[in-house]
Formats: sequence, C-alpha cells, structure tokens
Amino acid sequence: MKTQIHHYLQQLTLPDPASHKGQNGKLLIIGGSELFHAASKWSLDVASKFVDMVFYASVPSNNELMQQAKGEFWNGLVISRDQIESYLIEADCVLIGPGMERTPETADVTNSLLSRYPDKKWVIDAGALQMVEPSLLNPNCIITPHQGEYERLLEKISAPELKNTGVTIVLKGRVDRVSQGASEVQIEGGNAGMTKGGTGDVLAGFIAALYSTQPILTAAVVGSYINKTAGDTLFEQVGPFFNASDLVTAIPQVLWQEVSRAQ
Repeated sequence: MKTQIHHYLQQLTLPDPASHKGQNGKLLIIGGSELFHAASKWSLDVASKFVDMVFYASVPSNNELMQQAKGEFWNGLVISRDQIESYLIEADCVLIGPGMERTPETADVTNSLLSRYPDKKWVIDAGALQMVEPSLLNPNCIITPHQGEYERLLEKISAPELKNTGVTIVLKGRVDRVSQGASEVQIEGGNAGMTKGGTGDVLAGFIAALYSTQPILTAAVVGSYINKTAGDTLFEQVGPFFNASDLVTAIPQVLWQEVSRAQ
C-alpha cells in the first residue's frame, strides 16, 4: 500500500515558479442549498489553497452568505446559477454536489451538465451523486460515495456496469478504496474525529482541486491519503476534538511534508 501511495505522491506536479495567475488550476464548485449552507464552503475553503481560482455557484440565499464571506475568501468568484455554463467552460474541473439536496432540481442540474459536457473533469459528491444518472458517468469522472451512497448507486446500476463506465471511485470508509476498473488502491487511516460533519466535503474539495492540475488517479489517491493523514496528525495533537475547519488548515502542511519526503 505504502509503495503505491509513494508512487502517486512522486507523480504530483508542483506549480512552476514562473507560472502566472490562472495557470495552476481553475475549479468550479456547484453546491449548497437553503438547508445545507456550510458543506460547500468547506469544499471551497480547502480548494482555494491549491488552485488559482475557485468559481462558486449555489442557490441565491447561499450566494448571499458567500458574498458576506468575501472578507475571508479572496481567491474566488461567486456566480449565479445562470452563469454556470460560461464558467464551466473556463474551469479545469467541476465539483458538483456538496450541500445539495436530493431534489428534482439537483437531478436536473447534475444530469443536464454531465450530458452536455462529458469531456470535462468532474468530481461528483453528496446530493449530486445521489441523483446522478449512472449511464452518464465516464472515465473523466470521480465519484466520492460513502458506503450507503455506494449501495444506493448499485440499486441503479450493477457493479460490473459501473466499472465499465471507467469512472474512478473513492469509496470512503475506515479504509478508503480508490478504484478504476479492475485496479484498486486501499488507503488506511482516520479516526473518530473524522466523523464530524463536513470532513467529506473537505475531501471532495481537495480531490477536485488536485484533479484540476493532476492526473485522475493521482488526485484521487493523494487526496484520500493526505486527508486521512491530516486527520491522524490532528488526532495526535488534540485527540478526536477537531472539526472540518481544522482539517482544512492541516491539509496543506501535511501535503507539503509528504510530497517533500516522496520527491
């Protein structure tokens, strides 16, 4: 396991010192709802540490909250739902789902965009994952289900059929299982602190940020591994008494340490 993870850490490319703003990733996040305000904010916060620009689209009431947060969030742009497609074209990757509810609107937004932009890099999480039409999944997609979401997905499509779509699966659990077709990488780690609400949204945002500039399996494996390692680092410091915001803060330092060792 460690050998496989080391391989992907070595593959991770760092920003070129001569690069300019916009050359190190642009990510569109579509998420949030009137009920779940914070989920997409955690995805947004962690992503903004790794890409040059984050575009954020949510329901109008959630966008208002995001506008109020602009004092703390400088590397992004809050956009309306009717602007999504113009920014989707510009973005390197799209994360859809954090904080979205299981509604017909979520199904419509998710499936219509996936059908029109199959060549875009996608990370599909939470509400969008629960409403996605499995036949639209393709080799450009990463899905991030927990066990319950995975089982619900298999009610719509068989496991062999799902693998045949070419989708990369990050099955979250005590041991994360990152699979693509017949290949699988198992990633151990995590602790009771990782059960807090929002830690899955942090993982989705982190993977999507990495996928904006990295190969798909590198983003999935490194994202899972660093997320778990950051949680375990926090556990060493404060036991299980940390939250998703603490995880957002810990991930960059842990990633830098692990990449420095690997390279």
